[in-house]
Amino acid sequence: MNKSEPTTIVIFGASGDLTRRKLIPALFEVSLEGLLAKGTRIVGFARREKSHEQFRVEIEEALVEFARSKPNAGSDELKVFSSSCYYQTGNYDNGKSFHDLKELLERLDKENGVSPDKGNRLFYLATPPNVFSGIVGMLGQTGHIVDPNSDDRWTRVIIEKPFGRDLETACTLNKSLSAILDERQIYRIDHYLGKETVQNIMAFRFGNSIFEPLWDRRYVSHVHITVAEAVCVEGRGSYYDNSGALRDMVQNHMLQLLALVAMEPPASFAPNAVRDEKVKLLSAIPPIGAGDINECSIRGQYAAGTIDGKLVPDYLRENGVQPNSVTETFVALKLHVDNWRWAGIPFYLRTGKALAERLTEVNIEFRQPPLALFSHMQNGKSGGRGRMKPNMLSLRVQPNEGIRLSIGMKVPGQKMVLEPQDMEFCYEDVFDVESAGAYERLILDAILGDTTLFIRQDEVEAAWKLVNGVLCGWASEEVPHIHLYRAGTWGPYAADEFIKNDIRNSKAL
Repeated sequence: MNKSEPTTIVIFGASGDLTRRKLIPALFEVSLEGLLAKGTRIVGFARREKSHEQFRVEIEEALVEFARSKPNAGSDELKVFSSSCYYQTGNYDNGKSFHDLKELLERLDKENGVSPDKGNRLFYLATPPNVFSGIVGMLGQTGHIVDPNSDDRWTRVIIEKPFGRDLETACTLNKSLSAILDERQIYRIDHYLGKETVQNIMAFRFGNSIFEPLWDRRYVSHVHITVAEAVCVEGRGSYYDNSGALRDMVQNHMLQLLALVAMEPPASFAPNAVRDEKVKLLSAIPPIGAGDINECSIRGQYAAGTIDGKLVPDYLRENGVQPNSVTETFVALKLHVDNWRWAGIPFYLRTGKALAERLTEVNIEFRQPPLALFSHMQNGKSGGRGRMKPNMLSLRVQPNEGIRLSIGMKVPGQKMVLEPQDMEFCYEDVFDVESAGAYERLILDAILGDTTLFIRQDEVEAAWKLVNGVLCGWASEEVPHIHLYRAGTWGPYAADEFIKNDIRNSKAL
């Protein structure tokens, strides 16, 4: 990695959980690796009254609990890092608060020997989405934003998801941001794109010549993308009930995974070359119409069950959830990509809360040989000639990041009998280095000005066009089709049948 330039990083929402659990630990790890330039300062901005010293104490406590390197309380490395942290009390809609912030930043620049016209700024909006536009507007009104064409300094703004709650609000948000910021200054962050295996999808596809020729409709039968969570709404019922699995996971994480798996090779790994191909891919997926909503989507809610021995109540009994809510905690979709590479190949997306285990995985199932020449093993016994388990390539994002290829191997003996075996690669076993956290990579990329792993405005809008079709289809149902599933299982039975029947029928053709 390249070393960053001296920068002042301002975190709006500094009292929140995201800052404590993810952002401060990520900055600490990057600093430990020597990748933050000397003179870099971190300023927390939030409504709560506190001093610089109180903020530093909170930072050290958070790092002891959440930092990847597990520092000891009171250690020198904690003290050195926290001494570079400051705090500004303020309201997001108060001009004086932003003027006070500007005075603090200019004072820090002066102490660092940075002239007033050369201070770099990275603003991180770790706040509720309803204040994104207001914060950026205040930054513009109070002179925090510099000319994007300046050679002397820069301003960049990182924005957390959700980027709107539908196509209309996403377009409105983009319009309000664009009134103050150039698109080059906006870094829409999706932490999934910072995960090692997600980045390795591109390396695996485009760096290994044996797989890329097979990566199309001639050899692939279908693709599954699964993002399973083994937790319920965990006290966030009021937020989740206004969001749901489709908005919370599909519109961002899952469609980004689909785009990386299915996009065409970029001309280079320049940021816009990669993002251009993702937009082309998303734009090639026809939205699900109201007439196809039941054939192409399943939505569900979890009922009472157990996860890791802990009782989980019905979703409708969670605090903050409306008693008659039809918000989905599970969704399965079937999408198609109408381009030359993927025409006719289904992509199945599944995600949900309160499932059997935490798992994010992409499974690419290849077509079976045209003729069943060999016998195969079933449950340790020869199953006779017939269709054996197909070859499967699995890209696991979490947990235990790695890649697995399932192939048929001959069982020792005189008979020609095949049995499926896995060839597996696990990051932890191969590399004697712990993978950096996603936020570590992405925050450093933002400081370096690398937008490759951030989401562009047209990507956001292309994803929302797809999701809007599903939302409108569900809204048009006279009686909502909500399938219940027990917490701690893999989702509704209807979702399994939805995919199995579809695959079975396609094979019959």
